[in-house]
Amino acid sequence: MAISQASGNAGLNPGIYTSSTRPASPADGLVISETDTDSLVVYKGTAWAPVSALTLIKTQTIGSAVSTVTVSDAFSTTYDNYRVIISGGANSADASIALALGATATGYYGGCGFIRYSDAATVFRSDNNAAAWMRAGGGNTNTLSMNLDIIQPFNAKPTLVFGTKVDSGTAGASGAMTGFLNNTTSYTAFTISVDAGTMTGGTVFVYGYAKV
Repeated sequence: MAISQASGNAGLNPGIYTSSTRPASPADGLVISETDTDSLVVYKGTAWAPVSALTLIKTQTIGSAVSTVTVSDAFSTTYDNYRVIISGGANSADASIALALGATATGYYGGCGFIRYSDAATVFRSDNNAAAWMRAGGGNTNTLSMNLDIIQPFNAKPTLVFGTKVDSGTAGASGAMTGFLNNTTSYTAFTISVDAGTMTGGTVFVYGYAKV
């Protein structure tokens, strides 16, 4: 690891590689910079792992006046668990954001308890063998929002989800949701949709949790 002292460029400069040109016999604790994944990676004795527990996998901008958005190549064998965040943009009406995996349109179970800002009422909604997790996020004319952990979507096991639902504005609500998908399909993609209005702008961020 070199130390750069050029004017305006001081700092540590780790070795520069790609994920396919990593050192063949690395020392335990070796840190490199991967140009193809834009991440710092450390060797932990038996395997390489991101320095950060969360690694950004991809981003996708939501279009203009769309009711659905499909994010492809989101899940793979590299990670078991993921976080999906949506921020920015807006929806043309107060709406819940649903999330479905692959082409599966049945078998989603979940529950969402939340408080409405307009009247402070506590409300519970459930999904029973639904076509998607219907309350994975929310949107209105102020913003779109989602903060969802998706557990083992690529593995051939039932997929679990844990998240928060927060809608800004006096007509919105906030709460928490959990659920599962009752099958053992391996997924690489997901689709988000709204139950009213259309989405414009905003970005979908997909992160992977490091395995080691």
